[in-house]
Amino acid sequence: MNKKIIIDENKLNHQYGYRITKRLFGIIMSTIALVVISPILLIIGICIKIDDPHGPVFYKQERVGKDGKLFEIFKFRSMVSNADELLEQLRFKNEINGAMFKMKNDPRVTRVGRVIRKYSLDELPQLVNVIKGDMSIVGPRPPLPSEVAKYSKYDKQRLMVTPGATGLWQVGGRNDVDFDTMVQLDLTYIKHRSIWLDLKIMLKTVLIMIKPNGAY
Repeated sequence: MNKKIIIDENKLNHQYGYRITKRLFGIIMSTIALVVISPILLIIGICIKIDDPHGPVFYKQERVGKDGKLFEIFKFRSMVSNADELLEQLRFKNEINGAMFKMKNDPRVTRVGRVIRKYSLDELPQLVNVIKGDMSIVGPRPPLPSEVAKYSKYDKQRLMVTPGATGLWQVGGRNDVDFDTMVQLDLTYIKHRSIWLDLKIMLKTVLIMIKPNGAY
């Protein structure tokens, strides 16, 4: 059994230099990235429209951020337009334990969606969330309100910091690990977070986008 990790909230709140540096870095890097990859974003948007002309290009969903604050996350739409309604019909096929839903061959995913999810391209619009301050480049995955409703007090430690577009869970196995392992990875990150660790995770994220791990 994994050793329990207890986060010192007071220590987190006093990491002034780290938090300011991380915020400025996130704004600058996300802005530059959006400009540089804008042709890729356009191509993805066109492909989504061709694949499913009646649905929107972007998908917005309510997520839970730092200290339980709700925000709208932006993603490229990788599923059919009524995916949220169909979810209830598929919950019994959940392939992961704990407060998450994951299904390897999810019938709601579109043809283009399978490609952009495999290479994590559907996550690129979250750079806008980083600029807005809802998210950081690196941090725990932002959960759904329905997931947080099932959290234990221990699990809720994930909400002590700003969620990230990538993190230890994404580079450490992603959908191949269960919920408890994801929590352990996130709490390990929170306890030891630093500029150097963030940079290592970002580098691994780029490598995983080139050679995907457990994304689906």
